[in-house]
Amino acid sequence: MDPCGLDEWASHSPYSDPGAHADVLTALGTAPPDLHAAATGLIAHYRAEAETLDAPRMTTIDLRWLEAILGAGLALSPSPLAGRPHADRVAGCCRDHTLLVVGLLRQHGVAARSRIGFARYFAPGFAHDHVVVERWDGRRWVRSDPEVDAAFGAAPPAGAPFDPFDVPAGLDGPFPTAAELWTAHRRDGLDLTAYGVSPQMPDLCGPDFVRGYVLLELAHRRRDELLLWDVWGANDEATPPGEADALADEVADLLLRADAGDCDAEDELARRYASDPRLHPGRRVRTLSPLGREGWTDLRTRTTVWDG
Repeated sequence: MDPCGLDEWASHSPYSDPGAHADVLTALGTAPPDLHAAATGLIAHYRAEAETLDAPRMTTIDLRWLEAILGAGLALSPSPLAGRPHADRVAGCCRDHTLLVVGLLRQHGVAARSRIGFARYFAPGFAHDHVVVERWDGRRWVRSDPEVDAAFGAAPPAGAPFDPFDVPAGLDGPFPTAAELWTAHRRDGLDLTAYGVSPQMPDLCGPDFVRGYVLLELAHRRRDELLLWDVWGANDEATPPGEADALADEVADLLLRADAGDCDAEDELARRYASDPRLHPGRRVRTLSPLGREGWTDLRTRTTVWDG
């Protein structure tokens, strides 16, 4: 049986729409190795592959719409996305690799969405914030990590071997979602100290960080594939912690129920997201770029005004 809302995930969001570059995606294959090759060919990770990026290309880390990301890459070179040399790749992160793959799948009419969680397979003893793809294969939602290939999955730096083209789901798997982790923390006292951006960035780790990602997970679920460093609604520091905790509890519960096939929960997520200003971004978000700059992004005009 098809899941609720399947047609919605098979169509483009404003973020995944390739716009003028639709033909580039139409020409690409949708097999997992093809998706991995396209994503890693166009986009270099701004931290893991920083040595391959010069200063002008590093600024592309703050691009959010797939049309703009593709435009920046094609301005460097009109060559095919897969197998590009370092000089022809733009800066991005897991969110951007995933957005490209989600956009490519949707361009071919395949239902796809991004999932927000934490990867346990990049470093021993630490789970990095991460974004992966889910695609509907006609029977179930299948997760894949477009940043890594089969060779990586056979011998990851941390954790047991796994198939990166069919990542096992669940709290104890290689990629638990933000909702799963938050619920386990609140219900069972799961220690979230080692969940975040990096062990070297303790301010971007722990329960408060995971709680914020629950709301980001909801935004992506509702096809607002925002940047990982966008701030809005209840993620603002002005929100009392108790209120933020309770809201994350409610959202996480609905996300888990929806993942289990509860269509009423899926509908309630859509209703809450549309009606509660603490959950949806509205017209603008605060953007806290990893390049050290801050600004306000107008999501309608697609412009960011940086402070100073």
